Amino acid sequence: MDYRAFRSLGRFVLAACAVGLGAANLGAQTPSTTPTTNPSRVDVYLGYAYFGAHGSVHPGYASYSSINEGMIGSGAYYFNKYAGGEFIYTNSPNGVNDGLQDASVGPIVRLPLENFTLFAHALVGGVRLGGPNNESPAYLSHEPYTWGVELTAGGGMDYALPFFDNRFSLRLFELDYKYLHDDFGPYTQPPTPGVTGGRVNMDAVELSAGIVAHFGHIIPPPPVTYACVAAPPSGFPGDPITVTGTALNLNPKKTGTYTWTSDAGAISSTSNTANVDTKALSAGTYTVKGHVTEGPKPGEMADCSAQFAVKAFEPPTISCSASPTSVNPGDSATITATGISPQNRPLTYSYSASAGSVSGTSSTATLSTAGAAPGSIAVTCNVVDDKGQTASARTSVTIIPPPPPPPPPPVPTTSSLCSINFERDMKRPTRVDNEAKACLDDVALNLQRASDAKLALVGNADSKETAANAKKKKPVPYAAERAVNTKDYLVTEKGIDPSRITVYAGSADGQTVTTTLVPAGATLDTTGDTAVDESAVKAVPRTPVKKK
Repeated sequence: MDYRAFRSLGRFVLAACAVGLGAANLGAQTPSTTPTTNPSRVDVYLGYAYFGAHGSVHPGYASYSSINEGMIGSGAYYFNKYAGGEFIYTNSPNGVNDGLQDASVGPIVRLPLENFTLFAHALVGGVRLGGPNNESPAYLSHEPYTWGVELTAGGGMDYALPFFDNRFSLRLFELDYKYLHDDFGPYTQPPTPGVTGGRVNMDAVELSAGIVAHFGHIIPPPPVTYACVAAPPSGFPGDPITVTGTALNLNPKKTGTYTWTSDAGAISSTSNTANVDTKALSAGTYTVKGHVTEGPKPGEMADCSAQFAVKAFEPPTISCSASPTSVNPGDSATITATGISPQNRPLTYSYSASAGSVSGTSSTATLSTAGAAPGSIAVTCNVVDDKGQTASARTSVTIIPPPPPPPPPPVPTTSSLCSINFERDMKRPTRVDNEAKACLDDVALNLQRASDAKLALVGNADSKETAANAKKKKPVPYAAERAVNTKDYLVTEKGIDPSRITVYAGSADGQTVTTTLVPAGATLDTTGDTAVDESAVKAVPRTPVKKK
């Protein structure tokens, strides 16, 4: 029996433990990117193997030695997160006059941790064993390779490498106990040359390390989900509506395909963003549907829908004003209309008036009041947008009535001034005496004050003089002479323009001359009076009476 192999095995185990502890420390300091919640479905392991033999052929007691060079490969298929089945193949051909190949199958269990996976397995299989050494005596032959039975039990630790999307792990160590049984045939007692035969029951330890490749996942990837939203959620016809889809759980190694449909008219896009043309849409609510797919399998496609609303255009508003608000008949006023469309639609203006006429098709117009009667004129301002929606407003302009004509000037009336009496001078009954001067001076003063007034002098005779004249063949015109003499005094003594004085012969009973001031525009009532012909009746100079 050779124990040197087990001493080498001890050193190998110590080295594996040191590597494992160093990796554990690294894993504790490095944030994990291993999807521990969804471990792999299939693991394929390839590594270096050390085979530590502890056994010999009986009878004969030829001992096997350890094999330092070997390779190991395995494949494990997991039914769930923890348990599966495994197949292992080991080839260690380079021993000292011995070697082995084995293949085993059996269950395997694992415990996925954050950065590490612990596993244990138990397998049964066959081993093709040759040897052992024939150190003494030299004439004994090497046992031929013969298939036998092998039992394996053990476990190990894997460290997840943070590369290539966690596709690989480092198997820090795999330590297995193996029991091998092989029968080389009937035993031949030495010194008979040739194959000695015999049977072997071997305990062995196999230690390996290498790389594990992971394939698939126990839990299928989450299904693709798709959500979309319209922004803005509402608008007016012509406003842009953008629908954005957000897909989750897409495989980054695949390219998603996007398609869109809508009951809202034109929509086109091959990405996760689509634009809706709303120009021809009526007011209402519309739905846009999106579809994303990265493969034909269930969970590799998803749908979404988003709604948006198209609002009816709001009608315009208008305000209306006039400047000035009051005009004289025939004048004009400026009408100003201010139309506002909430959606900035093009606007058209028109105007009407209850009287007069309005001209203009822009935001300003002119009201002409020609031919309109005084009073208030109602002006209507109208606006219409390109969608046929209208609005109206009113203002008013007042035509100021013309001022009433000034009242006619008061009709001048004549005013009676003083009277002159001719009864005192019986010999000269038509002479203007000194007592008459005071009256006539006042008359002259009135004429000077009213330069446009005239004076009417009406001379009268009494009944006696009238009766006497009736008996005379040549009557004396007392009334006319008295008026003419009075005018002569005013012209001669007071400097009054003779054209301003008119003389009449009146019909009153008395030896008098009445004076009447006739302002400009006044009419003298001459009923019963006769105009004196001043060419026929001459004025008698006013001379004093001669004394006897």
